[in-house]
Amino acid sequence: MLNNHQNSTPKKMEELVIKERLRQAKLSFNIALSLTIISAIISVTGVGLLLSGKTSQGTATTAGGLASQIVSVSLLKMTKDTNERLDKIATEFKDED
Repeated sequence: MLNNHQNSTPKKMEELVIKERLRQAKLSFNIALSLTIISAIISVTGVGLLLSGKTSQGTATTAGGLASQIVSVSLLKMTKDTNERLDKIATEFKDED
């Protein structure tokens, strides 16, 4: 009975890691979508300001570029860090088998 319990625990933990990965993937997608929308709003606002003559072309381009850069860098870093942590946990459970 105890041996059966010991074998099922790593399996349950592996399932929990998989579920956590899926949860974080959904969260990352939602964050990416939100940041993309914010980036698009900044870009459209920059174009609007440019067309109305309230800002220079350089300012509008810089703002749009910075928004896109922040979105891509922060999202990629977050996703990479999360996956590395979960891979480490999964490896630890496999080593215990």
